[in-house]
Formats: sequence, structure tokens, C-alpha cells
Amino acid sequence: MSLEVAWFVIVGFFWTGFFVLEGFDFGVGMLHRSVGRTEAERRVVLGSVGPLWDGNEVWLIVGGAAIFAAFPAWYATWFSAGYLAVMLLLVALIIRGVSFEWRSKSDSQRWRGSWSWTLTIGSALIPLVLGIALGDLLVGLPINDDELFTGSVWELFTPYGIWMGLTLVTLSLLHGSTFLGLRTAGVVTERAHATASRISWPAVAVVAVFAVWTVVISDGGVWRSAAAAVPVLGALAAAVWLRAGREGASFAGTAVAIGGTVAALFANLYPNVLVSSTSTANSLTVAGAASSEYALKVMTVVAAVVTPLVLLYQGWSYWVFRARVTASVDAVEVSS
Repeated sequence: MSLEVAWFVIVGFFWTGFFVLEGFDFGVGMLHRSVGRTEAERRVVLGSVGPLWDGNEVWLIVGGAAIFAAFPAWYATWFSAGYLAVMLLLVALIIRGVSFEWRSKSDSQRWRGSWSWTLTIGSALIPLVLGIALGDLLVGLPINDDELFTGSVWELFTPYGIWMGLTLVTLSLLHGSTFLGLRTAGVVTERAHATASRISWPAVAVVAVFAVWTVVISDGGVWRSAAAAVPVLGALAAAVWLRAGREGASFAGTAVAIGGTVAALFANLYPNVLVSSTSTANSLTVAGAASSEYALKVMTVVAAVVTPLVLLYQGWSYWVFRARVTASVDAVEVSS
């Protein structure tokens, strides 16, 4: 495997890992008002991700940085095409992070209610915007032979991109509700199970449409079709395990579903990194958009040293905060 291909796989790994880990955070943020009916219950819901959400966002930063360093041409074209989308994403990330920290700074119901709404909106907006942006990579954007985006902002809202965004939002809701089933207790857990059960079968349908649409667009072979089938199987398994009351297995199924969705897109995107809807000759490829071999070698050494340490630290954090959160546990204060 060449270094260019290896780094394309690494980029896909970081984006997949981001949605597996941050996906349930998005779901918790979107669901905290409905699963938690009282302030105490909402503190329990948010406390379940309080020690984890900001660490999970590191994967997004690393995923973007990996594209910048390993594929500068891809980064320049993709990000310049979506300047307004990037600004919208940054605003959503900011208001979501601020909402976690500020909503409990006052006892005013209006204050808490306002920040709860910004948390809900921000948590839904992030996977939607990122899904649209990722979907555009495969379905294509108007790119000329100078690797410049020649369309308008409205051309970023492709039907396939919008569907991928909605798919990631739906899977985040399912992933978050199964996560709450593992991390909480009592009535919050019961509502989380009920929510997951209601979402599970619609999620299977949404992912199935995404899988078929992806295969049709990429016109790939057997292995691409197999990659697109993985998230469908994950969502289907989660729905069955939810019905059987298997909490851990259903959460694993939702993780496969949301992670498999992103991985399937990258699998069907290769050997391109950004398809041109103007002409296939203008599409950016893994080989054509990559940095120099020397730069990739240096990055590989750094990644080989740093990545295992980050994974160990994050794994340790999950182990430390593995206990269920209840209204009597001080851990709920972490989200304050």
C-alpha cells in the first residue's frame, strides 16, 4: 500500500471514529429535552456525556488536520467551496459547547430553557452539515480544471448530500438513545429504550436508501457494495437487539451503523477524494491531491507515535466514567 492510499485510509478512520464517538453525543444533545422531563433528569442525561463530549470532538479536528497535511489540494478545494458551511459548522460547535457549560450557571428556567434549545439545535445541525459536506464528495461538485469550485452556495445542497446528512442525524438519535440506555438508570433509561425502539426501524429504512443510492452513484464492484451493506446490517441488528432488550449489543449495532455509513462513503469514494460534476477529468484523486512522499513519511512517524497514546488516554477516560449516572451521583455536575 502506498503512503497516499494509507493516509486516505487514515483520514477515513478518523472521520469514522468521530461519528462513532461523537454521534452518541449528538443524539444525547438532541434528546435531552424529551428523555429528561425535569431538570434533575436532564442533568442526568447531560451528565452521561459530560466527561466525554469535548474529548470526542478532537477526532473532528484531527480528521480535518489530516486532510490539510496529507491532501492539501483536497483541503483547499473542498473547504473553499464550503466557506459558509464551515462557518455554520463552527457556530453550531460553539453554541453546543457553550450550552453544555452555561446552562446550569443560573437557576432561571428561561436561562436553562434557552441553552437547552441551543444545545438541541447545535447537536442536530452538526451531523446534518457534515453529512451534506461528506455526501458532496461522492456525488460531485462543479470543479474546473484549475481545481476551483465554480458553483454557488446552493449547489452544495445536493439531494444525495442532504440525504446523507439526514441519515447521520437519524443514526445519531438512535446511537444516543442506546447510549443513554447503557449510561443512565430509572425512568430516564426507560424513556431512552422507548425512544430507541421507535427510531430503530425508520433508521433501518433511511440507511437502506443511503446504501442503495451510494452504490448507484459510485457504480462500484462487489467490495464497494459490501461496504455499503455494513451500516444496513448494523442498524438491522440494533433494531433486533433492542427488541430483545440487549443494551450492549444494540449500542454496538448502532456504532456499526453510523461508523459504517461514513466508512462506506470513503470506500465508494476511492480512488477519488472529490468528484467533479463538471467533468470526471477534473476530479481530485488520492494520488493527485497528496502531499510529497517526504511529508507523508514524516506524518506517518508522528501518527505512529501519537495516535496510540491518544487512544489509550481516551480509552482510560471511558473506563473511569463507565458507571451509570443517576440523580444522586455527583458526576452529573461534570456537565455544569
